[in-house]
Amino acid sequence: MTATFATVISLCLAVAGAYLICPGTPGKSKFMKFEGYIELPKHGSLNVLDYLTISNGTLFVTSESSGALFKVTLDPNHPSLSTVSELPGSGAAHGVALMTDHNVAFLTRSEENTVDVFDPTSLRLFARIPVADDADAILYVPSAKLVYVANGDAKIATLIDPEKRITVGTVTLPGRPEFPAFDSRTGLLYQNLEDIDSIVSIDLGERAVTGQWSLAPCEGPSGMAVDSEQRRLFAVCTRNATLVVFDLESHRVITSMRIGGGPDSVAFDGTLHRIYCAGKAGRLTVIQQDGPNTYRVLDEIHTHFGAHTLALDPVSHRVFVAYASLFAKPRIAVFSLTTANEVQESTVERPSYARTLWSTIQLLRLI
Repeated sequence: MTATFATVISLCLAVAGAYLICPGTPGKSKFMKFEGYIELPKHGSLNVLDYLTISNGTLFVTSESSGALFKVTLDPNHPSLSTVSELPGSGAAHGVALMTDHNVAFLTRSEENTVDVFDPTSLRLFARIPVADDADAILYVPSAKLVYVANGDAKIATLIDPEKRITVGTVTLPGRPEFPAFDSRTGLLYQNLEDIDSIVSIDLGERAVTGQWSLAPCEGPSGMAVDSEQRRLFAVCTRNATLVVFDLESHRVITSMRIGGGPDSVAFDGTLHRIYCAGKAGRLTVIQQDGPNTYRVLDEIHTHFGAHTLALDPVSHRVFVAYASLFAKPRIAVFSLTTANEVQESTVERPSYARTLWSTIQLLRLI
């Protein structure tokens, strides 16, 4: 019995290790088609990717583990053949904000407590702007002519003049900021506070918080997206694997639903009325918005453990999911919409390593 137990444990560890190292192929879906991976340069044994930002056929990907910024010039026909260039850096890299009309971009570094200003075409570094502790999410708001930076540990937001490239103010927040979202209809910026499960509205002109509301039953709000037309905000909640829908007019949560574990990012496709969520448990959740108050989960696609961030291209409707990697190259999984001739089986399959691991666990329980 002891020898058998040891064998099963060894097998379980081997399978788990193989699953973590080899990403395999995502589970099947009748709504999304897997188009392949975009491989990125590897730095060390562990590579953890963070934010993805897309604009005009170019995808920017940050590395939290190495501090690198990757620029992916997307091949519209064969994404796996896309060209990748790199801006090296020190200190964990996080959010990217693009000021496309001036060909300038901004990158946060939480360990360096800076915002790097760079050329998004050549990746040439222009300047570094000191900011408060734990610079993370970042957003450029053209109407306010400001770059907004969420400083988590400092519990403030830093405001930067993008033309002068200097800090012009701060906004004190009642909790730890995680991710901002902008409402184009009212001009208000919404900031979630992950330590108190709340959301605040910010008037950038006044540089002040104008309201605060609970996101309950959300625990640990992370990524957010806004549907300005139907006055809805979508927030994913890391600690209890939930998506909540917040009414921007009545300032209350109107519904919530379970999604994949450890959700970190969410994107909304306003044309298709679809919501996409990615989480550390390795699930890409696809949700259909049937109306402002009506939502249903279409699918939950198995990706890979640690694949927790994504970006949506509103033009092609492709979804890009960033994979963490152990020993292997980090990569971006590319998903597109299925057509009538490409509809796959509706049953979502576990990746082969996951199926083997599941079987091993069941065998272990029998011993």
